Amino acid sequence: MSQSKFAHITQAPADPILGVSVAYKADTNPNKIDLGVGAYRTEEGKPYVLSCVRKAEKKMLEQNLNKEYLPIEGIKEFNDLTVRLLFGDTIKGNEGRIATTQSISGTGAVRLGMEFVRRFLPPGTTVYISNPTWGNHYSICKEAGVPYADYRYFDKKTNGLDFNGMMADIEGAPNGSVILLHLCAHNPTGVDPTQEQWNQIADLLHKKNHVPFLDCAYQGYATGDLERDGFAGRLFLQRAFEFLVAQSYSKNFGLYGERAGAFSVVCGNDDIAGKALSQIKLDVRPMYSNPPIHGARIVTTVLSDPVLAKEWVEELKGMAGRIVEMRHELFNALKAKNTPLPSGQAGEWRHITDQIGMFSFTGLTPDQCDRMINKHHIYMLKNGRISMAGLSKKNVQYMADAIHDVVTNVSNL
Repeated sequence: MSQSKFAHITQAPADPILGVSVAYKADTNPNKIDLGVGAYRTEEGKPYVLSCVRKAEKKMLEQNLNKEYLPIEGIKEFNDLTVRLLFGDTIKGNEGRIATTQSISGTGAVRLGMEFVRRFLPPGTTVYISNPTWGNHYSICKEAGVPYADYRYFDKKTNGLDFNGMMADIEGAPNGSVILLHLCAHNPTGVDPTQEQWNQIADLLHKKNHVPFLDCAYQGYATGDLERDGFAGRLFLQRAFEFLVAQSYSKNFGLYGERAGAFSVVCGNDDIAGKALSQIKLDVRPMYSNPPIHGARIVTTVLSDPVLAKEWVEELKGMAGRIVEMRHELFNALKAKNTPLPSGQAGEWRHITDQIGMFSFTGLTPDQCDRMINKHHIYMLKNGRISMAGLSKKNVQYMADAIHDVVTNVSNL
């Protein structure tokens, strides 16, 4: 056989998050814990399908629905319910300003947003991304051909928000830049601005004529309160910003494999919004033609049914509440052992309970994370991020013992 035309292709590195899950599954140690992938788990460590989702699927099955192609922009009712979920009562009178298309979950929504930035903002417009952030943000910008840069966000000394550094970098960005912001439950740190800080951020964005881009992956899942978690989106709409929004139902509906989400552009008026939607559809058509139907139907069925919607909210509160409980359990176990913090960090592991949402940024060094994995069979990211959903009352003491071991026996340098 002649030399392959593809022989020059090199092996790509494993995805840093999904690779952790692969390693976990291959491990036969009975004490192993998976704290890598951001998916909710029950107290028994099992995947959880929401009761309201099961009921919605039963209701859909009884309706004998077809499987025809959706319009390019997806299900209209789904889109309307999705923006109403984020914006709440502030949407009244603003409905026409918002151009929304169903997307392939949050990842697809962010990608559509970057395509929009590349096509319709001035050439060379840079997207500023928090440091650290969800790693896929960088990859999406790169693949879309959009310049990107960091702004300071996380203070390693306090394991909290570097608000002054964040504001200084947003101030220093060229006027009209895109500022990518996490709506709530910042990934990977679990550190969010306060509502007062969000107001200051909005003031600065307005002063600099920046374009906010809200990545909304955890509304309702962060605190169990949809309104509280959606504060920044409602603030920006009230302040009459033009901005971009990516929404996902993977976490708050548990629809990880259904890929249900939406991308929206909030415009200056109805006419611009109509034109924006027409252009977004031109991006969707050659990319994936039209979105998947099942997950969006589930969301639509739940949110349009007052009984199911109420049940969903209660289930959200339950998931958020279990994660809060695990934060306190881990903190108390570390405190009981007098576990020292990694070198140079202040406090007493209080950041574990101060942070919110699925993830906690522990402050462990890469070498300490290696020991967590190789000695204790606790699978986590090398930057110290853990998924709190992987902890339970059965394994949280084992987790605390492992952390105590690595911070007392592995160099902090």
